[in-house]
Amino acid sequence: MDYNQILFLIILALALYFFVSEKLGVDMTALLIILSLAVTGVLDPKEAFAGFSSEPALIVVAVFVLSAGLSATGLTDAIGNAVGRVAGKNQWTANIVIMTTVAALSAFTHHLMVTAMMLPIVMRLCREQNLPSSRLLIPMATAASLGTTLTLIGAPAFLLANSVLKRSGEPALRLFSVTPLGAVLVGVSFVLILLLLWVLPKTSGRDQQDEKFRIDELFTELVVTPGSRWAGMELSQFQKETAKRFEIVGLKRNGTRISTLEARVQLEVHDVLLVKTSPDELLSVDEKMGLALRTVRKYGEEIAAAAEDGHSKAAEPMIVQALIAPQSSLVGKSIGEIDFVRTMGVIVIGLWRRGGWMYHELSQVRLREGDLIILWGHEPQLDELNAKYSHLLMLFPMNVRPKKRVKAKTAALIMGASVLVAATETLPPHIAFMIGAVAMVLSKCISVRQAYDSIEVKIFVMIAGVIPLGIAMEKTGLATLFAENLARVIAHWEPWAIMMTFFVAAGLLTQILSDAATTVLIAPIAIAFAKTAGVSPTAAVVCVTVGAVASFLTPIGHHGNLLILGPGNYRFVDFLKIGFPLTALIAVVTSFMSLRLWG
Repeated sequence: MDYNQILFLIILALALYFFVSEKLGVDMTALLIILSLAVTGVLDPKEAFAGFSSEPALIVVAVFVLSAGLSATGLTDAIGNAVGRVAGKNQWTANIVIMTTVAALSAFTHHLMVTAMMLPIVMRLCREQNLPSSRLLIPMATAASLGTTLTLIGAPAFLLANSVLKRSGEPALRLFSVTPLGAVLVGVSFVLILLLLWVLPKTSGRDQQDEKFRIDELFTELVVTPGSRWAGMELSQFQKETAKRFEIVGLKRNGTRISTLEARVQLEVHDVLLVKTSPDELLSVDEKMGLALRTVRKYGEEIAAAAEDGHSKAAEPMIVQALIAPQSSLVGKSIGEIDFVRTMGVIVIGLWRRGGWMYHELSQVRLREGDLIILWGHEPQLDELNAKYSHLLMLFPMNVRPKKRVKAKTAALIMGASVLVAATETLPPHIAFMIGAVAMVLSKCISVRQAYDSIEVKIFVMIAGVIPLGIAMEKTGLATLFAENLARVIAHWEPWAIMMTFFVAAGLLTQILSDAATTVLIAPIAIAFAKTAGVSPTAAVVCVTVGAVASFLTPIGHHGNLLILGPGNYRFVDFLKIGFPLTALIAVVTSFMSLRLWG
């Protein structure tokens, strides 16, 4: 063993120690790996920093943005509503529904994208049904990886394995050749995961500070705009179509209240709807949908003109929460009497009150201490308001983003095209997904700022730091040395033991290398050894590939696990609790079934 190999093993041992002990953050450990490999000369600087421009790292960045696009346009809400209706409030039922959905999607799409897409859906379900995210996210990410064993295109490793088989003169695998094995693996794994849920922590990854001022329902007024598709529609039909978004508590026409119990009443242009809705939906109201916030439509141009006075261009309007302070002189006054537009240069677009509700127009509501009003205005006016009236109003940012539902079809098309191009290998996956991420921004499904905010830098840095470990293992020759020595040791073992050994070798190596690199490295050795030992080369290669894609020992081995690390509030060892017994079960099933199917 030469000097560079010894250095690498020392660096590897220290890296694993810090990952497991968590004495340093995973991102800091990753950066130290990069620097150690470069400073010691095990890798040159270009190789050491190659992880930042690598395919896995770029895919992670892209899927964060694509997932944000789906969320920003309301598509994840639609899927979440469907999953939530079936999942219910039981964590076992929820896991079955989520895991089945995710595994099916991962059979034909990139599992990392599926995990990223489903993450906000599962987090929302956990919040609404009061379920611990830590009990749902590891099963979800694991199911995404298991789903890749259902078809040949589920994971790039299977495509690479098939190429190795064809080059060696063996029959090629077809699209559904691995489906029988994958279906059994998915079934038995789901059962084991459900039985082992109790070993996972019962916690949530929500940031309690972010939730401190979270509100679930607001009162606001909407107006039916000219040309709206809602004009002429019966109120009962409107309520049915918007039930997931608004709850109508009143209807006014020409200043006169109309009973909402009259289901046959038809909506007209300029009708005012008094509704209860969520902050997300409040911010998502768009005139292109045929509805507008009444006060913004009435006073918006006036406020914008005032904001432009003295400025070359008005800034984009902002929406903030304002808490009515104790002993405020505003208490007891109606919103109309205060006249926020004239006195403060802002518009009241919504109101929340604890322990009570409003059934009158906003202008008639008399404020109470602790009321939370939602203000619409421009930054200069809001800054002035904060300075002048801080003793009356305490301002907080809105911790929600509007949904651009009019862009939902565009976002779905971009996502579908990205998946199709990647699945058919028209372009490499990282390029296909990056194009999709850029398209999300150019099509205005999300803003540039939203795209940057959606990227988990901590996860990106960790991936970039782990990848050079694989490069160093190959460059120093340790990977090849490990594979060749393994082949010599198992020459006279039973066929099932040989299959198990190849699985274990791939499963261990994939914790450092990517599943594709592991497959490319070990598969040729597995084929050569299988031919001399009289066992099926196809069975040996399938064991290697499943070991590479379905070994759940650490969060390092599967990038999907890295996506859920923070939201699930997990520790490194939490993945071992389910991952070790699950990997052992998969190893046994794969070893015996591969021989039965291809032996």
